[in-house]
Amino acid sequence: MSQNWLPKHPNLKVNAPLVDQQPPETRTQRRRLRACHECDWIAALPPLKSGEKACCPRCSHVLVKRNRYPAQRSMALAMASLIALLLAVSYPFVSFSYSGVSNRIELAETATTLIAFHQPLVAIGVIMTIVVLPAVYLIGTLWLQYGLLRNAPLPFSRSTARSLSHLTPWMMADVFIVGALVSLIKVAGLADIELGLSFWAFCVFAFLLLMTVQSIDADWMWFALEGEPLAPEGTLTGASAASQQLTSCPTCGLINRLAPNGKHYCVRCHERLHPRFPHSVQRTWALLAAAAIMYIPANVFPIMTTTSLGNSSPSTIVGGIVELIQGGSWPIAGVIFVASIIVPVGKLFALAWLCSVANRSDAFNAQTRTTLYRITEFIGRWSMVDVFVVAILVALIRADSLMTINPGPAALAFGAVVVLTMLAAMTFDPRLLWDTPITKYTGQGDARKEVING
Repeated sequence: MSQNWLPKHPNLKVNAPLVDQQPPETRTQRRRLRACHECDWIAALPPLKSGEKACCPRCSHVLVKRNRYPAQRSMALAMASLIALLLAVSYPFVSFSYSGVSNRIELAETATTLIAFHQPLVAIGVIMTIVVLPAVYLIGTLWLQYGLLRNAPLPFSRSTARSLSHLTPWMMADVFIVGALVSLIKVAGLADIELGLSFWAFCVFAFLLLMTVQSIDADWMWFALEGEPLAPEGTLTGASAASQQLTSCPTCGLINRLAPNGKHYCVRCHERLHPRFPHSVQRTWALLAAAAIMYIPANVFPIMTTTSLGNSSPSTIVGGIVELIQGGSWPIAGVIFVASIIVPVGKLFALAWLCSVANRSDAFNAQTRTTLYRITEFIGRWSMVDVFVVAILVALIRADSLMTINPGPAALAFGAVVVLTMLAAMTFDPRLLWDTPITKYTGQGDARKEVING
C-alpha cells in the first residue's frame, strides 16, 4: 500500500519497518475526515506525531491516537502476553492449608470446578473472559501485525482487524486479578495461603494485555491494510454526518455514503453500517428490563454456601458484605459493595435515564449526558468481580468436611445482570443525544490535537 518515495515519519528511525516509517500523514497529501462515533460531528484530522491524539471538537471523544512504532510495539507486547498466559495456565495458581488439610488449584480449575456444581454457563463465562478471548485477541494481533511488518498482509487480515475491536470489552483479566485479591484476603484469616507461579504470571499477563490493547493504532493499522478511499464528494466539516446522508464506520472510522437501498456496508472493512443503531432505545430498554428482573434473584438467592464442620451457611451478596464489615474487612466490603451494588444499580438507572432523555437535549446537556454514557460503558465490566470471587473460592476451598464452598443460584443470575447491562450500554447510540434538537454548532472544522498523557 505504501510508496517508498513518500516522506518518512520524522520521529522514527530510517531502518524501522516500512509500516512503521510511514503513518497515514506521510502517505497522502489530502485531508482525512472522520465523523465522531459519539456525536456524529465531522472533523478533519490534523497531522499527528507519536504521543499525540486527535479529539472531536464538539464532544472531546478521541478520534485517533498515534503511537510510536505501532506494529512493532503491538507485536512485541502480544508475544510477551501470550508467553505470560502460557505460564499462568501451566503452573499452580494458589494453594491453601487448613487444619492439616491442603488444596492447590490451577487457573483453569476456577472454571472447571463450577461445572461439577451444575454451573456450566458461569464456568464458560469465566474461562472465556480470562483465557480464551484474550488468547484469540493476542493471536489475532500477532497475525495482523506480522503481515504488516512484512508489508504483505496475511490472509483474513481484514476480518481479523474487525474482530479485535469487538473482542476488547469482553476480556476481563484485570477484573479477575481484583477478584483474586478479594478472595485471597477473605481466606487469609482462615487458612494459610501460598501464591503460585501462575498467580504472578497472570498478574503480568493482565498488565501486558492492557498494554497490548492500548498499543493498537487502529487508524494506522487500517490505512496500512486497505488504504483510505476518498471521503464522499461534497462532505463538509463542522456539520453532522447524518445531515449529509453520511455515516462513520464504527470499526475502521471511514466516512461512507448511505446507500439508498438501506443496506450499508463500509467500503474499506465491510462492517455493517447504520445511520443510527436500529431501534437503539427500544433494545436498550428491553435489555435493562431483563437485567432488572435478573437482579432480583441475584440478591434474593445465595451466591455461595459455606459448609464448615457439617454446618451450612448460605450467603447472599448483601449478607456477604455485612459479614465482611462485622469481621473488620471494611476495604474488601467496600470493593464488593461498589462492584455488586453501586455499579449495576447505577448502570440501570443511568442508562434508563439516558433512554428517556434521548432526542431531548441541548448542547450543554448533550455533553454532560455523553460523559455519563462513557462512565457507564467503562465501569460495567467491573461488576464481574463478585462472579470471579465465587469461582476462585469454590475451586480453592475444598477441605472435605472441615470447610467447603459451593456456588449458589445467584452466581448465574448476577453474571446475567453484568452481561445484559454491558449489552445495553453497547446497544445505546450516544449520537441520539446530539440529534434533532441540536441544529447548529459553532465548533471548529478540524479535530483538536492533544498530547497523550503518559
